[in-house]
Amino acid sequence: MQLIHQNETARIISIDVLRGLSLFGIFLVNMLSFHSPYFYYNPYEWWKTAQDLAAFSWIDVFVQASFYPLFAAMFGFGTAMQHEKAVQRSGRFAWTGIRRFSFLLVLGLLHAFFIWPGDILFNYAVCGFLLLLFLRFSGRLLLAAGMLLLFGPALAFSLLLLLAALTDPYNALFWTDIASVSESIAAYGSGSYAEVTEQRINDWKNNNLIDGAFLFQLITIFPFLLIGAGIYKQRTIAKLAANRKKTLLLFVCLFAAGLLLKGIPHLLDPSHIAYMYIQDSIGGPMLAVSYAVLIVYLCTFSRPVKLLSPFAQAGRMSLTNYLLQSVFGSLIFYAYGLGFYGQITLTTGILLCITIFAVQVIVSGLWLSRFKQGPMEMAWRFFTYGKRR
Repeated sequence: MQLIHQNETARIISIDVLRGLSLFGIFLVNMLSFHSPYFYYNPYEWWKTAQDLAAFSWIDVFVQASFYPLFAAMFGFGTAMQHEKAVQRSGRFAWTGIRRFSFLLVLGLLHAFFIWPGDILFNYAVCGFLLLLFLRFSGRLLLAAGMLLLFGPALAFSLLLLLAALTDPYNALFWTDIASVSESIAAYGSGSYAEVTEQRINDWKNNNLIDGAFLFQLITIFPFLLIGAGIYKQRTIAKLAANRKKTLLLFVCLFAAGLLLKGIPHLLDPSHIAYMYIQDSIGGPMLAVSYAVLIVYLCTFSRPVKLLSPFAQAGRMSLTNYLLQSVFGSLIFYAYGLGFYGQITLTTGILLCITIFAVQVIVSGLWLSRFKQGPMEMAWRFFTYGKRR
């Protein structure tokens, strides 16, 4: 009984820590597009100093494409958990899920158009609607489907990009979009709020609607929701917590493989589109899984749990903190705020990110000492259930 209790405690703590850690990792990557036109430039052409290039390489290998998979998987995990509880209570979850994801859909669009165009909530909401169709299946089937949808297209696209590079090496390289960079700097750096909003909407369209971008977003996000739901149904986290030695060995193997794949562009050619795609679509998720396994392992020990608890505090208010990061980012860098867009180094951006997140951790702890949820989590729950629960 004691072992079961310890495993369940490790599971609960692990989920909050993973949400908080993912939130911080996503913020590190998002900070690049808060203070510069990251959507449109080649980082190795944009950043000039050795310090900034080293900082970007660190983010590119250890952070980029390795934390949004964790956040998406935790989203699927939470949805599966709510589905199970709702079915046990009333036998149905569909309308609850529809209300829940409708709120997120509208919130995501408002966030994208009026605060920051790199919003991920809208995409999560659309994928959440799709997930409702799969929740009745077993955990094993959800895991298998998620892995197939994740790695099947990734391997196919990787092969196509490598073949395309052989026939046209010039077009296989990622080039800076000078026109889009200029438009972003003009709007975000010195434009009015209306001009910034127009640019935000254009950036959001480019990332979600142009040339099949939304379909690409779906196949890079939805599999993680399936995997997260499958992990919950299979009680995978509790199983990992119950066998520390195997869990540690699994981390070492996944981390080594993920690090090798994430390092491919840096070993061969950092501007090669095929290498960049392999790095993000295959190496990123593999490194993400290694991080998750490591966190589960560490949460089975009391001392690491204490060290990781700040991430858990932020993770319990992940929606509120995610939106606040965008508010801070836009007010610091856009012209209607302090106007530092395009004017700081990458290293300064990282330090700013760490500072803001540290403040969020402190505020989250103070808030949660009085309330069970963050303010946006409360609003989301009220819209979903029609009453405070």
